[in-house]
Amino acid sequence: MKDFFKSTSFRIASAMLLMGLLADAAHAEKAVKLPAYQVDLSQTSVSGLSSGAFMAAQFHAAFSSTLVGAGVVAGGPFYCSGSAYPAPPSSTVAQTACMNPSLSVYGPPDPKLLINLAKGFAGVGAIDSLDFLKNQKVYLFSGKADKTVATAVVDQTAAFYQLAGLPAENIKYIQSVNAGHAIITNNAKDVVCADTQSPYINDCDFIQSQDILKHIYGDLQPAVSTLSGKIVQFDQSEFIKSGYTSMSDDAYLYVPKACEAETCKVHVAFHGCEQGAEKIGNLFYGTTGYNELADANKIIVLYPQAKASYGFFTPLNPKGCWDFWGYSDPFNPLAPNFYSKTSPQMSAVKAMLNRLGQAKN
Repeated sequence: MKDFFKSTSFRIASAMLLMGLLADAAHAEKAVKLPAYQVDLSQTSVSGLSSGAFMAAQFHAAFSSTLVGAGVVAGGPFYCSGSAYPAPPSSTVAQTACMNPSLSVYGPPDPKLLINLAKGFAGVGAIDSLDFLKNQKVYLFSGKADKTVATAVVDQTAAFYQLAGLPAENIKYIQSVNAGHAIITNNAKDVVCADTQSPYINDCDFIQSQDILKHIYGDLQPAVSTLSGKIVQFDQSEFIKSGYTSMSDDAYLYVPKACEAETCKVHVAFHGCEQGAEKIGNLFYGTTGYNELADANKIIVLYPQAKASYGFFTPLNPKGCWDFWGYSDPFNPLAPNFYSKTSPQMSAVKAMLNRLGQAKN
């Protein structure tokens, strides 16, 4: 035993422990508690790319009674990885039927099955009634050059919403752009439109985030060229109640200047895999165009953060994806809770929204 304490392994372990303690101390000192604002939570909406799109669709269905719309960019329908019923949701289904159905023995996700499962979940209170979806606005997008999430999958997202009762005019579905797997901008410095490569932000000559907000909220003021507000980096760990969320300690908020004194809406923007701030810095929360339109229209933008984790004492989530198959509930493999209002990630994000709305009007 004495030899162990003198060993290189012990010195490395001690150094790692000390580094972890110092990192925790630094985080505790710099982290800002998420502020409350004068927020109308009944005007909340969500959007996301890739795994963030799957998360947006999940969150939209789960909390539809308090939302007004969703943007799903290269993502599948609610509970997509459960579409191989009666088999349990799994990463295999998520990576085949929910991304490239040609690789799946199940084919693309079945929207009729998923609607019936969603009605069952609503019946026991796990998600809100699908009736709340009927008057909402949904934006869908599938790039013609996207080989990561096939158009056949996004087609089923459209079918799910149609079966849920959304009228055709409430669904905007774009399939005509020769885009790779990415969120779209008009910034020439971003990735070439048809490519699929990090940071998955592509220049296709329009600002997709702003199209999403305009479709959801209707007539909006033009985006500003100079931001009036500020990015708030806040302590996200306060809202994390599980050791298996694969969520970062910190997350981000864009707050227009007007929202410091006036009532504002909230939009939640979920980044995609390999797009968290720990991977690409401020590129998603700072350069994708949400903030400029939000600034002009009194919309606070919440940017929750997922991070990479590699198993053992943490979830197996090496690409920092949002959970749409069950990694955040590893001890319940036959019925993982990743889709409901009480799931680890979605309950954390909902708690952030609740905090934002705590200021007195």
